[in-house]
Amino acid sequence: MTESRRPGLTYADAGVDIDAGNRLVDLIKPLVRATRRTGADAEIGGFGAVFDLKPTGFRDPVLVAATDGVGTKVKIAVETGRHDGIGIDLVAMSVNDLVVQGAEPLFFLDYFACGKLEPEIAAKVVAGVAEGCKQAGCALIGGETAEMPGVYAAGDYDLAGFAVGAAERGGLLPREVAAGDRVLGLVSSGVHSNGYSLVRRIVEKSGLGWDAPAPFAPGRALGEALLEPTRIYVASCLAALRETRAIKAFAHITGGGFPDNIPRVLPKGLSVAIDLDAMPVPPVFRWLAEAGEVAEAEMLRTFNCGIGMIAVVAEDDVDVVEAAFARAGETPVRLGRVTPVGADRARVTYSGKLALGAAS
Repeated sequence: MTESRRPGLTYADAGVDIDAGNRLVDLIKPLVRATRRTGADAEIGGFGAVFDLKPTGFRDPVLVAATDGVGTKVKIAVETGRHDGIGIDLVAMSVNDLVVQGAEPLFFLDYFACGKLEPEIAAKVVAGVAEGCKQAGCALIGGETAEMPGVYAAGDYDLAGFAVGAAERGGLLPREVAAGDRVLGLVSSGVHSNGYSLVRRIVEKSGLGWDAPAPFAPGRALGEALLEPTRIYVASCLAALRETRAIKAFAHITGGGFPDNIPRVLPKGLSVAIDLDAMPVPPVFRWLAEAGEVAEAEMLRTFNCGIGMIAVVAEDDVDVVEAAFARAGETPVRLGRVTPVGADRARVTYSGKLALGAAS
């Protein structure tokens, strides 16, 4: 009598579903195609992605690259089941860093890692990535999905993004920042994608659930309001930069807030004096400060507090740069000046006070 052979283990038995991966590719192909731009056909499925720099019109280009994730903000997306906007955050965190150096974003790649691949959820995330790429004017030319049971719990996922841009060799920023230059701020859409470990701790302390009404955003649930996507500043910053050729530096206000990010674009011996009274503080920051009993200095080092991008311009160019930003849809705020470093050696100093009262 012949002994029947038991079927051997399969990859699916180990928790990895190749068919689900193929299903995801089918779902996202039209999303990816919608991000086509000069230099890329935005098709996926090959082993590598190709971008042709020649037709973009750069004469003597320098490539600029950036990579980032969205941190623990992704936990709120997972716990609330709201996945549509987190992909915009992913793109924003890298392309905003490219424009800081005067570079135009050209293409983007994403990495999606999870415990168990659910194609419909992953497709919502990629839809956000595609939307972010369209806002930034770059092509989504590739990515990777990794199903890793045992590393991530079922339902959990994490994201990483990679962006490449280009600038003319003589057009890289920062340049020629000097004492007396003015500092302009571009408003944020909210918390953006930094400080969410503290945000989640404050929400836990408050006792509110993600579905509770947001104390700072009438008509919205707390989780929904805290997932407001990061603003992408590429279009307005490139427009003002190219129109005026007067912007000396940008600073993207991310992790580390004002004291850690602004000095990155300052020469030695210079600091920035910020007038906190001039800052338009959105209600979400007032609520976070009050509910978490967070001190002003900690708010400024952890969050953007209402200003997501800084521009440095010469005193004589302030009006023309403000007008260019206004035409690009921004409402720039005059925040302060570049000054010599003082005796305390602080690279960012403050006057006035953040409007951190009770949330409205």
